[in-house]
Amino acid sequence: MANDLILAIDLGAESGRGIVGRFNDKKLELEEVHRFTNQPVKVEKTLYWDILSIFANINTAIEKAKSKGNVVSIGIDTWGVDFGLLDKQGNLLGNPVHYRDKRTEGILDKAYEIVAREDIYYATGNMFFEFNTLFQLLALRLQKSPALGIAERLLNMPDLLHYWLCGEKAHELTIASTTQCMSLYRKGWETSLLDKFELPKHI
Repeated sequence: MANDLILAIDLGAESGRGIVGRFNDKKLELEEVHRFTNQPVKVEKTLYWDILSIFANINTAIEKAKSKGNVVSIGIDTWGVDFGLLDKQGNLLGNPVHYRDKRTEGILDKAYEIVAREDIYYATGNMFFEFNTLFQLLALRLQKSPALGIAERLLNMPDLLHYWLCGEKAHELTIASTTQCMSLYRKGWETSLLDKFELPKHI
């Protein structure tokens, strides 16, 4: 239908925006309906994403998009690697930590003492960054984080926001591929690697 709209939420490291797309039988027309700042918040020594502000702005973008027509689909694009941990009731255990936080400084050397760099690369095919999800989880374990022990589910940032919008806990393949927890050879988690790092597979 000519009045049907697709809403794309584009979240960058410093700003976010909502863009609606409408196909008029000849071309796709795009219109920005909402733009907002996206700044991390430092509390004591930890740098967090302001996830509640982000979600509030997504809802604002939805309302503005609805004023333009019938929104039939919503998609969210964010940075990779960062995540939220949920408890058994589906509640967020804490604000997601920003990938620029210092908790993973020096984590690669600790990781290579457990599993050789070559073996990690052979299993996952990912580039090596200290902030990759795998190493963030290892940092949580080494720091004896209670959240990791309580967590029932891990959702990467766009999947967390999709869950809040529609109630579905699901991993989208391309964002999951940024975690360094996926197998290079099959569409699934690299559980043997998680075992070696003593990380909970059920999340």
